[in-house]
Amino acid sequence: MHASLIRRQLGGLVPPKIATPKFVVRSGDGLGPLVNFYSKLPKGAATARISGIKGRFFNGANASGAPLLALIGGLFGIGYTIDYHKHHKNHAH
Repeated sequence: MHASLIRRQLGGLVPPKIATPKFVVRSGDGLGPLVNFYSKLPKGAATARISGIKGRFFNGANASGAPLLALIGGLFGIGYTIDYHKHHKNHAH
């Protein structure tokens, strides 16, 4: 295969500065900062993070059932309001 064909196919995947030959054909001295960066990363499996509403209100130090109670109360309030207005619409005195 021709180099231009490979470059064209990988053009969208590899940024141009990484794909240039002067960065690829270096000896091991250019890898020092990269090795230093990766050696500082934590070892082992990553901790599972729960995001969204469940992670914010129901897990962790601030865990509480208050949002669930607020949802139940809000649904009750909306239902009561709809029922109240329908009742007075049909039984106007």
